[in-house]
Amino acid sequence: MNEAKLQSAITAFFKGKKSDAAYYENNWAERKERKDYYQSFTKDRLLAMTEDEFLEYISKLWSMLIWGNKKYVVDKLIADNGFVALKKQLAELLYGTSSIEKRWDTFLKFVKGLGPATISELLIYADPDKYIIFNKTTILCYTYLDIPNMPKYNYQYTGKKYIEVCMIAKDIATALKASGAEDCDLLSVDYFLWDEILPLVEKKVPAEQQAATVTPKTASDSKSLHDEIKEKLVAIGELLGFESRSEVKITTGAVVDAVWEAKIGNMGKAIYVFEVQSKGSIDSLILNLKKAQSNAAVQAVVAVADEEQLAKIIRESSGVIDEKSLRTWDSDDVLAVYDSLVRAHESVNKLALVPESF
Repeated sequence: MNEAKLQSAITAFFKGKKSDAAYYENNWAERKERKDYYQSFTKDRLLAMTEDEFLEYISKLWSMLIWGNKKYVVDKLIADNGFVALKKQLAELLYGTSSIEKRWDTFLKFVKGLGPATISELLIYADPDKYIIFNKTTILCYTYLDIPNMPKYNYQYTGKKYIEVCMIAKDIATALKASGAEDCDLLSVDYFLWDEILPLVEKKVPAEQQAATVTPKTASDSKSLHDEIKEKLVAIGELLGFESRSEVKITTGAVVDAVWEAKIGNMGKAIYVFEVQSKGSIDSLILNLKKAQSNAAVQAVVAVADEEQLAKIIRESSGVIDEKSLRTWDSDDVLAVYDSLVRAHESVNKLALVPESF
C-alpha cells in the first residue's frame, strides 16, 4: 500500500469532516441506520422472513440502487433459488461458524443472482469489525492506493481474495485510528474510501490500469469468464428494459447464451441473440448464430469475444452467417457498458422519480 497516498487522503478526510460536520454526520447517520436495521435480524428471524419482509430486507441495500423495480429482482431471486433454500444460504453466510472463505465460496456457488457486492454489504452490516464491502468501488480505491493484484472479473472475487481485501481494510482502519478516528470499524473505512478516495480515482488511476485485461489462465477460468459475460449481457438487457434471459432455445438444435426480447404490442416480438466466446473452437458459436438467423423474429445475432477472437469469427463466418445481421461486441466493452449502466441507474434511481409500489 502507498502510505503517502493513504496519509494524504486521511488528512484531507479529517479536514473535510471538520469543515463540514453536518455533511459528515448526515452520511454517517445513514450508514448507522442501515447497520442498526440489519443487526436487528438474527438467524432465526431471517429464516422466518416472509416474502414481503425479504423484499424490504433486500431493497434497503446500496447494491439494489441500480434497480427501479426491486420487486422484480426479488421475485426472480426467489424463483431461481427457491425461497427456503435462499434464506438458508443467507443464514449460513451471515451466521455460520465455518471460515468466511468457505461460506463466501459456497454461497456464490449455489445462489444465483446475488453477487460479491450484495453479499459483502450484508456481511459488513452483520459484523463491521470483520468485513468490508467488496465491489468495484473498493477495487478502484485499492488500485489508487497501489495495492496490487485486485480482481477484474467476478470469478476472481473468491473467498480467499475477500479475506485479503478485509485485512487491507483493517490496516486502513488502524491508520484512521492513529490519526484520531474514534469507533472506527470497517463501515467507517468504506465511508472513507467512498468519500475521500473515490473522487481521486478517475483523476489519478491510469486508464490502462483501471481496464487492464486479465487473460484466463485455465479452462475453469475461461468458463467462469464466459458465464460472467453471459450474466452481464442478461443484466444489460434488463437494465435497458428488454425481457432478458440466458440459455435460451432459439430454434431446433440451437441453445444460445443470451437473448433480449422486445414485445411489439400484439404483433409479436423482436429478438436479439448473443453468443459468447472466451476460448477454444468457434465452430459451435458460428453454427448457433446461423441457426438463430432462421428464426424470423431474430433481428440481429451478436458474437461476443475478445478482439483477437472477434477477428477470427468475422473471417470464418463469412459466407456462412448473413453479414447484414451479424454484430460483434468486444467482451471488455460489455463489462464497461455494464459498469456505466449501473452508475447511471444508481444516479437516476436516487431521485425516486417512480414510487416503489408503481
